[in-house]
Amino acid sequence: MAGGGTTFEALDAFLDDYLDLPVKGRDGQTRVYRIEEPSAEDGIRIERITSLAARLAAGGKAPDSPVLDDEEELDLYRMCLGDAYDRLRTELKWGAFKHVALTAMFWVTTDKETAEQFWRTGQQPGKARNRAERRQASRGSSESAAANGTPSPASTSGTRAGSQRRSRGGRGKAPRT
Repeated sequence: MAGGGTTFEALDAFLDDYLDLPVKGRDGQTRVYRIEEPSAEDGIRIERITSLAARLAAGGKAPDSPVLDDEEELDLYRMCLGDAYDRLRTELKWGAFKHVALTAMFWVTTDKETAEQFWRTGQQPGKARNRAERRQASRGSSESAAANGTPSPASTSGTRAGSQRRSRGGRGKAPRT
């Protein structure tokens, strides 16, 4: 090759231009809503807003005031949902609307796989489970440990009857036999 250049595929060959999300509306009917990729300007704004929120969350403590006020939150959703925003806001209940908007946000800021994970679970990817889920998981693991007969760490069932006791603190007492 002259000039040592590399041939690239057309950019659209691997980028996702839209998401098709099936959602049950207020009327009980499931419809597929198409969420188009945002403009470059909106994409940059979405990245800026979510990066700020991520930095605050990484600090480990809650911010003194909300990262976004109600109007800014709706503006973020408007940017993520694009032309589908008004229709979704009219036809969906709040929980479904927010889930669609956050799915779109994960798609815009990360990738389609992350958005799909959020869509299926409702959990922020990489977020630790809540206390109730951790407790339930730990209960399940202790029950299975008890069921298989594993002694607890404080158990003395492994002590041999004929073994000698050690003296405490080296006070000169001879070990018992």
